[in-house]
Amino acid sequence: MADIPSTGHVGEAGAQRFALRGDGVGGRSAAFVAFAKEEARAGRKVVALYPAWQASDAERAVNFARGALRTDHIAGIGVDLSPLALSLIADQLAYLAPYLPPGMVAALSDELPKHLLAGAWLRTVSGLSTLPTSLRQHMGSYAPSVSFLAYCAPNAQVGRLRPSEVADALPFRPVQPVQLLCSTPDPSITKVFDENLPRAIQPVATRTLPAQPLGATYWGTGKYVEFVALSAHPQALAYAAGSIRAAACSWCGEPMSAKPCPFCAGNSTGSLTRAHHTAAAPPGGGPPPGPRPQAPRSPAPQPQAPRPQATGPQAPHSPAAQPQAPRPQATAPEAPRSPAPRPQATGPQIPEPQSSGPPSPNGNPAFHGAPGPGNRPPSPGPGHRPPGPSDRPEGPAFQDRAPQPESPRTYSR
Repeated sequence: MADIPSTGHVGEAGAQRFALRGDGVGGRSAAFVAFAKEEARAGRKVVALYPAWQASDAERAVNFARGALRTDHIAGIGVDLSPLALSLIADQLAYLAPYLPPGMVAALSDELPKHLLAGAWLRTVSGLSTLPTSLRQHMGSYAPSVSFLAYCAPNAQVGRLRPSEVADALPFRPVQPVQLLCSTPDPSITKVFDENLPRAIQPVATRTLPAQPLGATYWGTGKYVEFVALSAHPQALAYAAGSIRAAACSWCGEPMSAKPCPFCAGNSTGSLTRAHHTAAAPPGGGPPPGPRPQAPRSPAPQPQAPRPQATGPQAPHSPAAQPQAPRPQATAPEAPRSPAPRPQATGPQIPEPQSSGPPSPNGNPAFHGAPGPGNRPPSPGPGHRPPGPSDRPEGPAFQDRAPQPESPRTYSR
């Protein structure tokens, strides 16, 4: 978005140019607004480059287009480069635009100048205001045999031209093979330039282009030779694009390498791969977790407490007693024992218990459930041994007493 003609280096795939000429802001912005309207209707985004040292008209045109179309799909990017270098960068971005998202194209406007050596040979720096200069350099401009080399890419610096130190003073060397583009408004002053800089750069090809209309405005003098040295390697642009570390804008989703976002001016970034997922992916990279299938569950068996084995005859069970689980096998074999016949009582009979298990020695119903602190059969006291079948005394005084259980035994399933 300036009066900067194309270099023709990339052929027909050049950037669209807008000289921003006319009366008033509307007249200078009309052509750009019409172009942006057509691109927005086609569903494409616009990346507009303009010189940062002459940005007033371009910024107004970009803001006018964004407001008129009510969209943030138009990004205005100011580039602080000389006219020849800016023209080359714009054509390279137009060449890469069909293969990259708009956010990456905007990010490359800051990355591509890092792979160029751009500047100019100057006879004087007294009128140079776009690059940092010192008082000593301004005073040296009045000497008749002094000249300067000013660089705008990859870094902005100005130094005095010393023929013996040109090769060592180059701030950057592009990847071989190197092409050299140069332009000057006065071809009669190129002798000092031709004898020094091409020997230090050693290009495989040199192209002389017409002078840029804004060259004298940028360099502050008409006695200059502007140049751009770039790599002619087939993978040079791919390497520059692969060196960008961009993150997706959390608002519009476009990748950006610097904040704010050139489109929506957002200052927060997120993951490009998670921007369109509603569920977070697992750490292993698999599909999002879904409902876990339920395995059929079988009813858990209720633990049954081991029934104490009575030493004497067992009391008959009530018809309402619940069926008990089969008894597990004992750890040690036992000899079969025949129960002794129960003698007939002469006195009153003890009522039959109504519980499902045998009565406890203290007359309470039998315990049920798993053994626990409050559900454990009483153990015999110290020094007391339950009487066995042969030790039980016979007689009327012991016929009505409840049978004494043996000490609990250990079983295994």
